[in-house]
Amino acid sequence: MRAELPLDGLRILDLSHGVAQSCGRYLADLGAEVVRVEPPGGDPARRSRGAVSVPWALRNANKLGITVDLDAVEGQERLRDLVRSADVVLESFSPAEAVERGLAPDDLLAVNPTLVVTSITPFGRTGPYRDWSATEPVLTAMGGVLCRSGLPGRQPVLPPAGIVEQTVAVHAAWATLVAYVKRLRTGVGETVDVAAFEAVVHGFDPGFGAQGSAAAGRAESFPRDRPEAASFYPFFPCADGHVRICLLAKRQWRAMFEWLGEPTEFADPRYDTVAARFQAADRLHPLIAALFADKTRDELVAEGSARAIPVSGVLTVDEVLETPHFLETGSLIDAELADGLHTRVPSGYVSVGGMRAGLRNRAPNVGEHNDTLPDRSRAAGEDQHRSAGATMFPPDPERTGPLAGMRVLDLGVIVVGAEFGRLFADQGADVIKVENTTFPDGLRQTRSGSGINPSFAWGHRNKRSLGLDLRRPEGARLFRQLVAHADVVAANFKPGTLEALGLSFDDLTEINPRIIVSDSSAFGARGRWSTRMGYGPLVRSSCGVSVLWRDSQLTEEDPSAYCDGSTVYPDHIAGHVSAIAVLAAVIGRERTGRGTLVETAQADIAIVHLGPTLTAAAQGAEAPQEGVYGVFPCAGDDEWCVVDARDPAHVDRLAQVFGEPDLPRASSGAVVDAVRSWTARRTSADAAAMLQQAGIPAGPMLRLPEQLMDPHLMARNSFQTMAHPHLKQPVPTNARIAHFSTIPDPQLNPAPLAGEHTREICATLLDLTSEELERLVADNVLQPPVIDPVTIESVPMPPRRPAQTPR
Repeated sequence: MRAELPLDGLRILDLSHGVAQSCGRYLADLGAEVVRVEPPGGDPARRSRGAVSVPWALRNANKLGITVDLDAVEGQERLRDLVRSADVVLESFSPAEAVERGLAPDDLLAVNPTLVVTSITPFGRTGPYRDWSATEPVLTAMGGVLCRSGLPGRQPVLPPAGIVEQTVAVHAAWATLVAYVKRLRTGVGETVDVAAFEAVVHGFDPGFGAQGSAAAGRAESFPRDRPEAASFYPFFPCADGHVRICLLAKRQWRAMFEWLGEPTEFADPRYDTVAARFQAADRLHPLIAALFADKTRDELVAEGSARAIPVSGVLTVDEVLETPHFLETGSLIDAELADGLHTRVPSGYVSVGGMRAGLRNRAPNVGEHNDTLPDRSRAAGEDQHRSAGATMFPPDPERTGPLAGMRVLDLGVIVVGAEFGRLFADQGADVIKVENTTFPDGLRQTRSGSGINPSFAWGHRNKRSLGLDLRRPEGARLFRQLVAHADVVAANFKPGTLEALGLSFDDLTEINPRIIVSDSSAFGARGRWSTRMGYGPLVRSSCGVSVLWRDSQLTEEDPSAYCDGSTVYPDHIAGHVSAIAVLAAVIGRERTGRGTLVETAQADIAIVHLGPTLTAAAQGAEAPQEGVYGVFPCAGDDEWCVVDARDPAHVDRLAQVFGEPDLPRASSGAVVDAVRSWTARRTSADAAAMLQQAGIPAGPMLRLPEQLMDPHLMARNSFQTMAHPHLKQPVPTNARIAHFSTIPDPQLNPAPLAGEHTREICATLLDLTSEELERLVADNVLQPPVIDPVTIESVPMPPRRPAQTPR
């Protein structure tokens, strides 16, 4: 009998297709009963080249499978019966198809008014692109990923398959659970319109969102061409491959300087800054390359660890599959993925309560559960969820957000920490960022010294800040007092840090048995790599992302071929993944009465995302790359369009668009040449529009500033303008995670200065007397804000959402 999972008892009907199916897979991993509904004969995507489709099987493992003929009256009635007993429906019909079949969200809600209907479509249910189709490469081009991927002056490079798909999936899963909590509070259903395009724009590595530490070394203006990213997190050849280093903190550089033999030309203290080292990369990197050339990856990683310098080996896909750490931790397991398909496969994203919430059951056969699907009455569902949830989630008459009433103590840092807390804060939770000014969050780095930059403003809007030194006994005592009235404690420190502070999960549950702790780190708290220093670039190198994200026109020995230097992947997605599991745990807690520990390793994010590639390699095969697709030049300066014609029918349509009737009989190389010749004579926007009109997935490469003027994003009001008194001017920001039928858009309360709400929190939540407070301030245990010496013209501010009262 399997361990209890947080979403046990939740029934989801999965009518989605393609990349959207991964949303249901993650919710199934967390315990939901996800019923995959297919047409008679099964989903055509089940098979590829006559064999089981590995991507399909990965997307649909842990689900039940039934067949329903939606074109027949009996099938439509069968579906309505299922809808009556469901909590959530996931669908990805086009708007026209949904109306034609009577399966539009309003039709489903008419059958079950308490239902959450999540539509996951390429461009959403509204806007000028609503009828366009999209694949991963198209979303990569339009979502702002492609313009930052590749080498300056060369063709941009598509990232590895899977990572954009899973971005959409986790974005949709978070929006679905937020809507479900709203239903718990009100008893009324909700429609959720998730556009994959917007999910990538705002969720993968947003241009108008929290950025990584390397932002300190980048130019203020975004380059038109690909950024010169090789210096951000450089690769170096060594005796048996390549290694990568991350020199961000001053202490790391000083250790590297010593390892190099303290070269005189880099003794100047100005090289303590990231920006100065980036600018001197042409002189510094050859010295490091010479030092590393005759040493093995393992030797360099070990020496780097001894010197506290972040170093990782660059692993191939085959090496990842045999890496002891991933096998020890259960990141990779040997299992049955589909009927008769036994292979090595990624298990799942997170651990809950010490157990992996991952692969339990293979993907279902066609109609496997037609006659065995468990009966489920409406009342049973209500007993387990809505009535229990009313305790945690009381009615919200002021519509301050579905998560109003929750309190999150946010110890998170840099991008993962910022993103996790923001997701809760945007939905109304009282998120208190607990920080120590002696060890400031790296995301607070600014060129001006103001303590606020756009990156921090984006990542920490709607939060409050408590300045508190947890290393001092009195500081830890005050934190424990807050834990007694909190719902979640979130951290993404090096493993063992919470334990060293006396704030482990076991410690905190003694204070509050209902507390949920989110503990995130680069490689997790278990396994031989748990003590490794963790940065996103090292995760990418160690999990196979870097070796797959490279310019294939350059030799494998060329360290400049790697093209992932301009992204902070998987940071934002890791924040989403953790937030989903934590919100699921909050929902499940109302059934069990107990809190739990949610553990997330960023490495596992990448392992899951590369699932199709890793699984294919485990079978001794390469992931199939059928048909014609890629990045094609367009008229203008560095303009590109992605065309994805992998379906044979797409080549027939290309022939019609090009006026070349013999094209379907030509070789793939000839088709590629024809596409390149055709796109080169047109702007990227025109080429994409013409191909989309013919039913061929295509999209222009959008640069980040161009997203603000994109007609579809503008029509869907995808961006808002956010003001902050310590920024010189308002900045654009994402408006929402999805279009909801009743859930309001997030407020845009300004990100706090360090310790800005210390006195307020101490007075209202800790009940300190003024004398106690001032004594603790004098001892630097409590840290109210330091007046910013930098004078910046203030901008008008909206009123701040009222702080939540103690529960």
